[in-house]
Amino acid sequence: MDIFLKTISALNDETRVLLLRFLDANGECCVCDLQESLEMIQSRLSRHLKILKEAGFLKVVRKGTWAYYSIRSPLDRFRTEALQEIQHLEIQLPPFKKSSQNGACKI
Repeated sequence: MDIFLKTISALNDETRVLLLRFLDANGECCVCDLQESLEMIQSRLSRHLKILKEAGFLKVVRKGTWAYYSIRSPLDRFRTEALQEIQHLEIQLPPFKKSSQNGACKI
């Protein structure tokens, strides 16, 4: 029950839905790339990423001091169907702005 409620709660935020759609469209992204692309301050972005990770949508890979987020695979049916629904929403995705180079962030 707790996992279900965390999942529903995570989807009840426009920023988190945008993050899921952005990661689904662009694949694995460094936090600095997300910060630059979505024009979001690091503390706010980290909070939303943490909620999505705890809800079972994201995986994080640490490469040195940097964190790279992507959609977790495999996802269960409920999360997969939620992502499929998000793909059909009319969301204006910002362009991907790559801040990292050779595994290091420039921010």
